[in-house]
Amino acid sequence: MATKKAEPVTIISLRKLSLGAPESQPKESKTFTVEDAVETIGFGRFHIALFLIMGSTGVVEAMEIMLIAVVSPVIRCEWQLMDWQVALVTTMVFFGYMVFSILFGLLADRYGRRKILFISFLWGAYFSLLTSFSPSYIWFVFLRMMVGCGVSGHAQGLIIKTEFLPTKYRGYMLPLSQVFWLAGSLLIIGLASVVIPTIGWRWLIRIASIPGIILILAFKFIPESARFNVSAGNTQAALATLQHIAKTNRAALPEGRLVEPVLDKRGRFADLLDAKYLRTTLQIWVIWLGISFAYYGVILASAELLERNLVCGSRPESESETTVAVSAGVSEESQSPCYCHMFAPSDYRTMIISTIGEIALNPLNILGINFLGRRLSLSITMGCTALFFLLLNICTSSAGLIGFLFVLRALVAANFNTVYIYTAEVYPTAIRALGMGTSGSLCRIGAMVAPFISQNGRGKMPWLGSSVD
Repeated sequence: MATKKAEPVTIISLRKLSLGAPESQPKESKTFTVEDAVETIGFGRFHIALFLIMGSTGVVEAMEIMLIAVVSPVIRCEWQLMDWQVALVTTMVFFGYMVFSILFGLLADRYGRRKILFISFLWGAYFSLLTSFSPSYIWFVFLRMMVGCGVSGHAQGLIIKTEFLPTKYRGYMLPLSQVFWLAGSLLIIGLASVVIPTIGWRWLIRIASIPGIILILAFKFIPESARFNVSAGNTQAALATLQHIAKTNRAALPEGRLVEPVLDKRGRFADLLDAKYLRTTLQIWVIWLGISFAYYGVILASAELLERNLVCGSRPESESETTVAVSAGVSEESQSPCYCHMFAPSDYRTMIISTIGEIALNPLNILGINFLGRRLSLSITMGCTALFFLLLNICTSSAGLIGFLFVLRALVAANFNTVYIYTAEVYPTAIRALGMGTSGSLCRIGAMVAPFISQNGRGKMPWLGSSVD
């Protein structure tokens, strides 16, 4: 009886399966991420404007950093500075850069890239202008250190560019940013050759602060990173930014709604040392330190060579006599610490030629990054950099020295291009700015050591054969 009672249920079930129409399942609404939107929108007018405005941060940074190299001979004479005091100026600039690079990276991951970039420009322009009124050497060192603090936030410009660029364009557009650094370096050298001999170094600093002030006015055209807004839970702001980019580029967003996991914990230093990123972080830190030491070392060493004319076989006779006198028992205190050797027009030309080298390998660098990959390309250029540093030990003429410096500047610039792209891509949005910030700090440790090797250690240059201290 129990079995017969169960039969109607079976019949009804079969009837439902055979005669009932299949129930339509509710369709899942389509979704897309910021990455999907960036790739779909593609490259267009917005990215060109972004490239020009954010790239110009490189002009400002190059002018502020290279300023020390062209002003060093003048302040050495004005304040009767010893070698270590001249080197200390550059070291303190990079000390400020190192400390605030981490701080700005933390703040950028928490409060936004655009805000920190804007603050850093205001900070840098303000203290740069104040530097021109320095009443003493101590004030000059302090104010230049504060400029270094402000300049450290400029790295957020590269992060904003990276987070808005489609993946396939990063390997082409980011190395081209080197053009802006080159322009800033050439501009400050050209200005120095005209301004310092006529109206003095203080006016050079005032003129050099103008580009930073102009860029502050252009910040209204720069949106906050859509990736940051989404990671912070501000999806509507991110969507509005992406819609603006799509409209500017005359493109369309993907269908659906914008989604992205909201990250409650952003910008934590411990995440960089997590097992997932520990090896990458340590490797990147070492690479940044070495590249920075090489880059600023060759810049400051070339300026020192020109200032003192320390080319093989060309040591001035007066300096040779001074060396003999000291070795004969004359007290070092009787010798003036101030050499007062100002750059001649030919020295500025040499600096310009070697600086142009920074863009010489850009086409090959771009090809290497895109076809060989970031890691292999970086390995090749770093190996070549080490080789040409060894070649500087060869006794050579002025033309030979210029040639070596030209190639070295090209190689170290290529190193910087590649490691910038790799660092910006290897970290996720939540710790990208902090990753760049900490890398920039390690980078400045190398830059802090470079002045004391290149400026204070000039007496042990191998091609002189003996110490001139």
